[in-house]
Amino acid sequence: MRPILILIKMRTNTEHKIIEVKELNESTYILRFERNDLQFKPGQHLLVGKKNEIEQREYSIYSGTNDPYLEILIKEVDKGSVSKQLKSLKPGDTLNIDGPVGFFGLNKKTQDSSKILFIASGTGIAPFHSMVTSFPDLNYTLLHGVRNETEKYEHEHYNADKYLSCTSRDNSGEFNGRVTDYLKNHDIDNDTLCYFCGNFQMIRDAMEILEKKGIPSSQLHAEVYF
Repeated sequence: MRPILILIKMRTNTEHKIIEVKELNESTYILRFERNDLQFKPGQHLLVGKKNEIEQREYSIYSGTNDPYLEILIKEVDKGSVSKQLKSLKPGDTLNIDGPVGFFGLNKKTQDSSKILFIASGTGIAPFHSMVTSFPDLNYTLLHGVRNETEKYEHEHYNADKYLSCTSRDNSGEFNGRVTDYLKNHDIDNDTLCYFCGNFQMIRDAMEILEKKGIPSSQLHAEVYF
């Protein structure tokens, strides 16, 4: 979990009006809202909640640093009150935003010269979308673990030769199986910087596989959700 003291120290509460709610499938949507000059680094996240509601939830920023708006990628969950509240919002409604916070991201050296492997499961692709949108010249490959084609969220935004979906429930992806299956069966150069975002089990297993393949732990960077 992220340190609470850091969140409190860095928190700045602002109000932002909704511009658009874009549905990607039955349970997942993009919330676009006013930026209001908010500055962030790709990989950071926001604490987001409906105006006049106490509950907030952390969401990685999905949009790029040069976009005139902010976006977050949200999966509605059965017991998730915030995800349901946010999906019910309409253009013109107001959000309360705290942040940005977090230290998951790329440095200048990484952006310019390194070979990067992004590994995501589900909506864990959000920070990588922000990074790729912000730095279009990145030397990256993106592995996206999903169940089926409906979860390949806006995959057309990535270079076709750099985005690889790993589908576990059907054959619609570039690879049939989990991202961990892909990593087991493919060579990864030892100088690759690896960034993970998604569920804890995937990240733990993927890190173990890559370390066995000779990737130093200093080159493995993770943003975990549960």
